[in-house]
Amino acid sequence: MKYLAPAFVLALAGATSAFAAPPAGFDERVEALRTSLGVPGVSIAIVEDGKATLARGYGVRDLGTPQPVTADTIFATGSTGKAFTVAALAILVDQGKIEWDDKVIDHMPDFRMYDSWVTGEMTIRDLLVHRSGLGLGAGDLLFVPRSDLSRKESVRRLRYIKPATSFRSGYAYDNVLYMVAGQLIEEVSGQTWEAFVKQHIFEAAGMHHSTVDDAGRLANANRGRAHARLNGAIRGLGDQEPLDETADLASNVAPAGGLAISANDMTRWLLIQLAHGKLPEGEGRLYSEESSAEMWQPVVLQPISPRPDNLKPTQPLFYTYALGWDVQDYRGAKIIWHGGAVFGSLTAVVLIPDKQVGFSIAVNSEEGEVVRGLMYELLDHYLGLPKDEWPEKLHAYKQKVFADAVKKFKTGTAKPARIGPSLPIARYAGEYADPWYGTIAIRSEKGKLMIDFPHSPGMKATLEHWQYDTFETRFTDKSIEPAYVTFNLDADGKVDRITMKPVSPLADFSYDYQDLSFTPLVPAQ
Repeated sequence: MKYLAPAFVLALAGATSAFAAPPAGFDERVEALRTSLGVPGVSIAIVEDGKATLARGYGVRDLGTPQPVTADTIFATGSTGKAFTVAALAILVDQGKIEWDDKVIDHMPDFRMYDSWVTGEMTIRDLLVHRSGLGLGAGDLLFVPRSDLSRKESVRRLRYIKPATSFRSGYAYDNVLYMVAGQLIEEVSGQTWEAFVKQHIFEAAGMHHSTVDDAGRLANANRGRAHARLNGAIRGLGDQEPLDETADLASNVAPAGGLAISANDMTRWLLIQLAHGKLPEGEGRLYSEESSAEMWQPVVLQPISPRPDNLKPTQPLFYTYALGWDVQDYRGAKIIWHGGAVFGSLTAVVLIPDKQVGFSIAVNSEEGEVVRGLMYELLDHYLGLPKDEWPEKLHAYKQKVFADAVKKFKTGTAKPARIGPSLPIARYAGEYADPWYGTIAIRSEKGKLMIDFPHSPGMKATLEHWQYDTFETRFTDKSIEPAYVTFNLDADGKVDRITMKPVSPLADFSYDYQDLSFTPLVPAQ
């Protein structure tokens, strides 16, 4: 989700921390924030100087139930899992099976991007650093909100996604190229990404509760269930409620963010990172020190958005992306971090190598101000900076953003022109296809139009007339972002194209409706 976009830190290991973990009264602080901001559960892990100093849970796994979050409760960790995919690649590099700058097509002969020149030039490193030329979140509807497509088929469809910019000219966050990285791991190793990560990372690292897919996560009763606010004017406002657990991200995108990890297991991952690949007990390595250096080496500059005055101290002076990690400064110190978000769950994993400190914060809801705010509080603590009330400041800022968005939403949508539709309802019905997404079906039922996205199981909506030849979706699953659906007619009055765009001004970028262009597969009647 945009509120927790990826970001932070590199620094040389060596110096020890001068502060005990965590800050005095930290447990009480977390619980107070959790309660006041309506977060069901929180999971936090902290390591210092080669040992775990905190691994615990706060609150409950699921609203309305008494089961507490414990140190072994797994939480969906979203895009923080990209670093695990990079670690899997590092293991293959250490085995001599690949190199970071190998051409992808040399290992995956069927790999294609939209531009044939880019296809030939794309390296494994390029897959990992968001400089491909694809737009922000391009192709995310291949897995959002869910998908029946295999990973291999999803990778095949990349050839139809048009770039937004030229190759390697700038930064735009994507998930689909991490799907490619996951498929590459399978084609090089002979193991699926899931099997490889489970054997070569989780088992090797002693991360015994963590899972690599939805099936494994749902089989674990000790899991944090995702929650969101869906009954307000826009998503993020209204009452907290649990999400449908069958509506999670599809397995095809797991290499970009499909892991679920407990606080206890996360301490082991943090220790391995800070030890540059050494296993916590000092017996062997997960990956080499050379690979560790590659992971943390900045590759691409990220744009820096200005922050309001009361948040200016958190604004970085430099902001870069390495291999599955953000590298930036925080108030003069280098840190390495990554945010993670799947719908209904947020995570941040943070390293301060200079202090030999690492920590993770996860919530089973969409209150990003808790994750980011506590992250800043812990950074201030370990860097010896004055305390501040970052969660409260971020919450106030978020409320303003939402208020402005609601005002814009109501102003921009309150008065549609009561004109149209141009055709009888039945004449909009038909089968339509987009080159990269695939097919949709539009049916006329009892004087209403219905839209079905068959490659996204359960993604069905009634189309309510908005204005002219534009309709608004009323999805049966209210967690799916509403969209405007516009039918473009040719000179003969037949539908020759359908385009879409999100209704909400704060719609998550993974709902990339605006990149779709459907044309008739079966001519409209």
